[in-house]
Amino acid sequence: MSDPADKPRRFHIPTVEEIEQRRREAEQRLAAASTELQPLQRGNPLLSSIRNVRWTHSRGILPDFEMSPHTCALYLSIKYHRLHPDYIARRIDALGRQYTKRVLLVYVDTEDSKLALREINKAAVVGEMTLLLAWSLDEAGRYVEALKVYENRPPDVIRERVEDTFVAQLAAALTSIRSVNKADVLTLAANFRTISGVAMASVEELSLCPGIGELKAQRIFRAFNEPFVSK
Repeated sequence: MSDPADKPRRFHIPTVEEIEQRRREAEQRLAAASTELQPLQRGNPLLSSIRNVRWTHSRGILPDFEMSPHTCALYLSIKYHRLHPDYIARRIDALGRQYTKRVLLVYVDTEDSKLALREINKAAVVGEMTLLLAWSLDEAGRYVEALKVYENRPPDVIRERVEDTFVAQLAAALTSIRSVNKADVLTLAANFRTISGVAMASVEELSLCPGIGELKAQRIFRAFNEPFVSK
């Protein structure tokens, strides 16, 4: 009686069509795990700062970075915008409405950028883009990585977590005012008890609090009393 182990094994030889199908599937898996880049970004020094996600060049995409079929980003530096002020508007128009998550990532590489940022912000609003500012290439690279890592995650994953206590919520609101720190928040809470008490206080009343001072008091007062949009 022959041993079954002695029987010759049959190996399946894949057809050309099967090989091509497997190649396409492998490319799709690679694309899903990678951020795709526009060839226009070849040589961009930003790419050396994208270290924690895989990226590949792709000729078939419109944005500079495509994280998924629904998420994309355009990249712009302030210096480039000054040389080509119409560039970003054309790029945004070319996107059309293909993506639901649309980010305009801007590298602020000059000191005097107020006017340029105003123009870029207008283009982002008109083009329904979310504007992200980075003050270094490493920071810009972290944004690109985060957009890829969190592409399918719910928004509460990256949403700021604020404690439910009154002081924590008061600190979250007041520390957004320039130079106001958590020690100032405790002082204001002890003197005015409520957020409405702080909001209705005069500059003189605020400046009487220890550690506040006139300049800080003026900033707090303006935060609650000046209109959100200047006329």
